[in-house]
Amino acid sequence: MTQSNATQQVVVERTAAERLSAASDVHAAYIGLDVHKASIAVSIAEAGRHEPEFRGEIANEPTAIDTLIRQLSQRFAGQPLLFSYEAGPCGYGVYHQIQATGHDCDVVAPSLIPRRAGDRVKTDRRDAQMLARLSRSGELTPVWVPTPEQEAIRDLTRAREDMKAIELKARQRLSAFLLRHGKVYGGKSKWVPVHFRWLETVRFDTPVQQIVLEEYVDAVKEAQRRVAGLEQQMEAALPSWSLAPVVEALMAMRGIGLITAMTVLAELGDISRFDSPRQLMAYLGLVPSEHSSGGSRRQGGITKTGNGHVRRVLVEAAWSYRFPARKTRIIQQRAERTSPTVQAIAWEAQKRLCGRYRRLMATGKVKQQVTTAVARELAGFLWALACEAMGKPHGSRATT
Repeated sequence: MTQSNATQQVVVERTAAERLSAASDVHAAYIGLDVHKASIAVSIAEAGRHEPEFRGEIANEPTAIDTLIRQLSQRFAGQPLLFSYEAGPCGYGVYHQIQATGHDCDVVAPSLIPRRAGDRVKTDRRDAQMLARLSRSGELTPVWVPTPEQEAIRDLTRAREDMKAIELKARQRLSAFLLRHGKVYGGKSKWVPVHFRWLETVRFDTPVQQIVLEEYVDAVKEAQRRVAGLEQQMEAALPSWSLAPVVEALMAMRGIGLITAMTVLAELGDISRFDSPRQLMAYLGLVPSEHSSGGSRRQGGITKTGNGHVRRVLVEAAWSYRFPARKTRIIQQRAERTSPTVQAIAWEAQKRLCGRYRRLMATGKVKQQVTTAVARELAGFLWALACEAMGKPHGSRATT
């Protein structure tokens, strides 16, 4: 599973040579857009080796963008144009608007844009010209753009993740406040009804501190209510989602519940689009980094490129494989909603991953490293399950 850093940063199926060949045959000009909240800097690179032309700035508004597209279409006699801009906080609105006009648009990965080591000047004009020039030469790497439906589900899962972080922070503040004043809970589990009943019995010497306690407790309960509400929305949105069958297939795996499965697919979309499980592992940054030169070969920690949301939930799911392989009641209930082939792949995965965890721990490796290695292989099995759910070949040896 060790690959060079160049291979680890694959985010699309097309190679740079294929993009260059396709672009040179189809597009009359290449337009670089440096997109900001209020403005867009525009540069145009025509075929050849001429320096891109800076056209100026326009407002980041649909009417201004439509005017730009119409003027450029007239200038190039209606021939197809290729627009490019960096992925960022402005989202994919510009992409969808350009695609609707019949022209092509690439949302490119900022971390994979070639940059000159000695270039110390950065302006909107230079950025737009750079995008136009690199688009013409086929050196930009486009990212996968979600559909409006996909983006809505992703916003939902990320909102739940944000609310969970707020809940965690509220719990930490309440715990720190209680510990600072010597109020220690003696039960086994916290943040359950019994724990909240205990909080109701806590008394402070001053009325002000009692008010502080109640406010902290209310903050925790409010955060829990928001998280529970968003989880209910996720359950309600699942049946109408086009990737619902894939979610059901992923949930046949140990450690993969509704929240984890929906997070993975909301962030990545149809993961069967990856050519191989190794490509998916590299995209998620779960493969070792490497610095090799000449006869020396040195590998380091994982690259941590790609989508950090998915990498986090997969590592969390991998912790469940520290226990012996077994079909629990909950896992079996989820698996029974899928096909026999999916169940066979999930069971084969559980046996392999549980065994791998034990073998790596026996060698004396750190638990975190072992869990990360298990998460890497877990991503491969999720790819196989997604391919099975979408009716695509995956080459799994698991049989029914």
